[in-house]
Amino acid sequence: MRQSRVLCFFVLKFHCMLEIHLLGTGGTVPLPGRWLTSLLLRWEGKELLVDCGEGTQIALHSLSLSCRHIDTILLTHYHADHTLGLPGLLLSMAKADRTEPVTIVGPAGLKDFLQGVMAMARYVPFEIRYIELNEREVSFNIDDLQVSAFFLRHSVPCYGYCFNLERKPKFDVEAAKKNQVPLKYWSALQKGETIEADGVTYTPDLVMGQARKGLKVVYATDTRINPLLRQYSQKADLLITEGMYGDPEKKEKAQDNRHMMMQEAANLAKDNEVKELWLTHYSPSMKDPYIYTEEIQKIFPHTILAHDGQFTDLAFDHEEESPCLK
Repeated sequence: MRQSRVLCFFVLKFHCMLEIHLLGTGGTVPLPGRWLTSLLLRWEGKELLVDCGEGTQIALHSLSLSCRHIDTILLTHYHADHTLGLPGLLLSMAKADRTEPVTIVGPAGLKDFLQGVMAMARYVPFEIRYIELNEREVSFNIDDLQVSAFFLRHSVPCYGYCFNLERKPKFDVEAAKKNQVPLKYWSALQKGETIEADGVTYTPDLVMGQARKGLKVVYATDTRINPLLRQYSQKADLLITEGMYGDPEKKEKAQDNRHMMMQEAANLAKDNEVKELWLTHYSPSMKDPYIYTEEIQKIFPHTILAHDGQFTDLAFDHEEESPCLK
C-alpha cells in the first residue's frame, strides 16, 4: 500500500527556545540575598552552567531547578568567586544518581585546577571530561548550540562566552517544485539529509529557503572592554556583563583591577546595538546597586540591573513556520 504524505502548515504563536537563569549576581564575596556568579542555560532538553560561585546549589534549589541534568560547565576563570561552588555541585550531582559524563571547559591550567576540585569532590561516579582553552578564540558546538569562547581583559586569563542558537531555514515548497525534487524526499531533505537516487543527488538547499535569524546571548565577566568583547556582543539579543561599580569615584579602582563600570557596560550595549543588557557581578561594597538604575537607563534604556534569579525566555522571532511533513 502506498503511504500517503500530508503537508500541513502551522503558525508559531510562542515557542520558547532558550531559557536564561542568572543564579547569582555577586562579585568577590557572597552577601545575604546575593550569591556569587553563576548562569544556567536550558534549551531543547540540554542544560549548561557558566561559572559556579559559592551558593550556586542554593540558588538552584530556591528556583526549583536541579543540577542533575547539567551536561556542560563553562568556567570564565579560576578566581574563587567563580569556582568555589564546583566541588559541592559535583557531589550533589553524584547524590542525584547521575551517571552520564560532565564536560568542563576553562582557560589554560584546567587540568591542575580540576585535580584540586576532585580532591574535595571524591567518589564522583561519572566521568569528568575537560577542554582547556589555549587560543584567544575557540569555537565548538553542543548539539545545535554554537559556543564561542573569546579572551577578555582581566587580571588573570579569562574568557567570555557567546552562544548562538541557529534557526533552520523555512521549507520552500515552490523551490522544491522548481528544482523537481520528488515529494517522497522532501521530509528527509528538510531534516538535513542528502538523498542520492536514480543518478541524481538531492541536497537540502534545493528545498529550503533563506537563512533566518537565530538567538545570540553573550556572557562576559570579569573584564575591561576589549576588541573581542565588542566584536562578539555586536547585535546580541542579550548581553550579560559586569557592573562591578556604579560610583564614578570607583573608575580608577575598576581600571586597576580590570573590572567594568556600569556606565561603560551601558555604552558598550548602546554602541553595539544590543537588544537587552543585564548587569551583574556587583562589588560587595555596593550594598544597593539598584540606585543607579535611572542613570544607567539614560545611557541605554534596555538595561536591567539584574537580581539573583533573573530569568528570561528567548524565542525566535514570531513568523509563519516551515511546513510539517509527515
